[in-house]
Amino acid sequence: MRIGIDARFYGSLGKGLGRYTERLITYLEQLAPPDEFVVFLRQENWEHYKPVNPHFTKQLADFRWYSLAEQRELPKLVRRAGIDLMHYPHFNVPLLSPTPFIVTIHDLILTHFPTRRATTLGPLTYWVKQLAYRVTLSRAVSRAAHILTVSNFTKQDIQQYFGYDPKKVTVTYEAVDSFPAPATDDAALVQGAGIAGRYLLYVGNAYPHKNLEQFVAFLKALPPQHADLSLVVVCKPDYFLERFRQQVADAGLLRRVIFPGYVDDATLGALYRNAHAYIFPSLYEGFGLPPLEAMAQGTPVLSSNAACMPEVLGDAVLYFNPQDVRGMLAALERLDDSAFREAQVRAGKQWIQRYSWRALAEQTLAVYHKVPPHHA
Repeated sequence: MRIGIDARFYGSLGKGLGRYTERLITYLEQLAPPDEFVVFLRQENWEHYKPVNPHFTKQLADFRWYSLAEQRELPKLVRRAGIDLMHYPHFNVPLLSPTPFIVTIHDLILTHFPTRRATTLGPLTYWVKQLAYRVTLSRAVSRAAHILTVSNFTKQDIQQYFGYDPKKVTVTYEAVDSFPAPATDDAALVQGAGIAGRYLLYVGNAYPHKNLEQFVAFLKALPPQHADLSLVVVCKPDYFLERFRQQVADAGLLRRVIFPGYVDDATLGALYRNAHAYIFPSLYEGFGLPPLEAMAQGTPVLSSNAACMPEVLGDAVLYFNPQDVRGMLAALERLDDSAFREAQVRAGKQWIQRYSWRALAEQTLAVYHKVPPHHA
């Protein structure tokens, strides 16, 4: 079988989607199936992927995501490449996709958070974009030969929103990426990021569903024994982060919140390992990797109990209602007990063992081979 993978999100260019696509391809190559694979890339990430398995080849598909060119030209390219089965790791499947396809739906965030508060676009442009999103997503779900998703929570979300044959959906959990081994200069890396003293850590974006504004009330309410704690927010600068920074400034808390911007993996690993705790107030996630990354680095996790978090994080974290500052404070105070804290760290390291990129690739490959050839 000749299988195509839309890898235009491949690598850091595509953030979480890019990591998913990169790890999937890496481990598919290691599994060495007899199939032929064609990996479609943009010019921007063309050099980032170098096939190591002779059954894997690259194909340039330099079409911007969510564009008319994607809709018009990508199907022609897929047809010319002689693809038998296409895998789209995101919902943006061309409406005229010419072959049977599998789609990965990571979450329905744009369905649950469609308000103007979550965008910088003008009203008309935003309305058109939302309409295109709904049409594209609905068509992808209805026409897919099979759907992959990253948690049972998202599987149920799709069921409630669209309805489907449950046999058409397979859950393939993501996994925790490794960081460089602890360095002798961990402290220097932390200081180099502009951080001194005890801190809580948040890693992710600042989109509205991440609920970062709750940090303002939380920091104001910290009890005396934690008054020295600062908050480190590792997030790529954008409109939403700037908006949160303004909320912090308006509350007079700029000295308490540190924004190091983008950091490399060595620094991020050091930030995880040296944090008092990782804190995650999100209202909605399809999977949620940063808390698992924190566990892998031996950091206790305080997490929202919303959406997929209890499923993905299990009993290895301290939960709170993301709308309740008192609950956040109570979770933090439980870590004052050093024995309890050490038990949480052990539980986290044990919990993450259940996640494996290789297992995800094996499950995905099995789905490729399960799709009947006549399924259009």
